[in-house]
Amino acid sequence: MNNFKKIGLTALAASLVSVSANAGAISVSGGASMNASGYTGEGQNRGATFTMGNQLTFSGSGELDNGLNVSVSFILDQGDNDNADTTAAEGAAPFDSHSITVSSDTLGSLKLMGEGGASTASAISGTAAGNLWDTFDQMTANAVSIPDLSQTASPGDDSFMYTSPELMEGLTATLSFEPQNSGTESGTGYGINYTGVEGLSLAFAEADVVGADTDTSGTNTQMDISYAYGPVTVSYSQGEHDEGASSGANDVEMTSMAVTYTVTDELSITYGQEESDQSSTATDAEISAISFAYTAGGMTLSGKMTEGENLDYTTATAADMDAWTLGASFAF
Repeated sequence: MNNFKKIGLTALAASLVSVSANAGAISVSGGASMNASGYTGEGQNRGATFTMGNQLTFSGSGELDNGLNVSVSFILDQGDNDNADTTAAEGAAPFDSHSITVSSDTLGSLKLMGEGGASTASAISGTAAGNLWDTFDQMTANAVSIPDLSQTASPGDDSFMYTSPELMEGLTATLSFEPQNSGTESGTGYGINYTGVEGLSLAFAEADVVGADTDTSGTNTQMDISYAYGPVTVSYSQGEHDEGASSGANDVEMTSMAVTYTVTDELSITYGQEESDQSSTATDAEISAISFAYTAGGMTLSGKMTEGENLDYTTATAADMDAWTLGASFAF
């Protein structure tokens, strides 16, 4: 991360509390990537496609006279089209997640997320195998439409996340709050995280799914566990999304496991599996993949072979697909 500019945060702090702040710093870090991907399967034999990614993260922090730390974060991402808060055409603005955090060692941290908010459950909703389902998410091939294989619910803009200080060695708690909006109620969430045993990481969280009515409201529950011993790391995750609709079409359970072997400090190899179970269907979608990542300095080279079966929750052969990806990412 390159130090971008030194500034005083007195004006910012004065707008938050009636005390002055010591001088703080603004820094900017960035990332860029070049990627190639391809798909095979019935109706999916197509050549490689190429994509790129770019992102800049602006961060600032300062300490107030009363001991509180205040930090802000703002991301520019050309691939983000969710919220255009400028005079540019809707969906064209490159502005991504932004937040402000107030924290101390004794009180923990409180974050207000202006955009890109997360609940306690959605904050840890990434699967153990690295979201393999996203490779095929909502594709259409040979008249077969792939549904959203994993369901989560974000609290949206202007939501809060609180993280406690350590309650005991390695144990922290999280709370989230989604303010009431027009036509919807407020939502809350809670979670715990434990890293008190060397190599072991545990996380559990539950959060409200806030909808316009009882049919579209419910709960998100997420559990993650990983254990590293020497060069091997084993991970497991389970996520459940339940809504009140009697059809069960939006009730999805995603289970995932992965084994990573660290060959050297630079090279790692991972094998992962995921299974998506939709309550309204009898057939589960299954995805597996093997991948590698090689890091040298600020560059990471990666590749992955992914196989998907029953991706529309049926045994139709058109719903079986394979995919490959190659990428190079750069951090600066």
